[in-house]
Amino acid sequence: MKSQGAAKNAANNEAQSSAPAQAQTAAVSAPALDLSKVKIEPLFEDMVDFETFSRSDFRAVKIEACEAVPKSKKLLKFTLNDGTDRKRTILSGIHEYYEPEELVGKTAIAITNLPPRKMMGIDSEGMLISAVYEYDGHEGLNLLTVDDQIPAGAKLY
Repeated sequence: MKSQGAAKNAANNEAQSSAPAQAQTAAVSAPALDLSKVKIEPLFEDMVDFETFSRSDFRAVKIEACEAVPKSKKLLKFTLNDGTDRKRTILSGIHEYYEPEELVGKTAIAITNLPPRKMMGIDSEGMLISAVYEYDGHEGLNLLTVDDQIPAGAKLY
């Protein structure tokens, strides 16, 4: 006869052994890139002085809403929580790579102190940061996202 402690341990072990199998079926991962087919842009040769760089305000932003911009094939309109009392709108030409609904709830990185820029009649108040590369002759793009534990408005250094 098993003791109560042994029965609990057996139940926990059984639950733990089935949990990874469930997690694996639920997890979706991108296929690994063949690095021999990846090309990246060369690094800039021009140097930026530290004072200029330090005036750039990079922040973690929570994507609260995202929608396609009407009459645009490329633009997505993001409503972002940047840690302030107001919502920030940023437009980004990444619709070829992402559907709006897959980005809602993610934590991204934005530069927040660019002057507003009108795109399709909408003011874009910053820029989301993405990694861009060429893979096997085609452009690839990944929106830079970070751990969702990072609060909106956290400054990057």
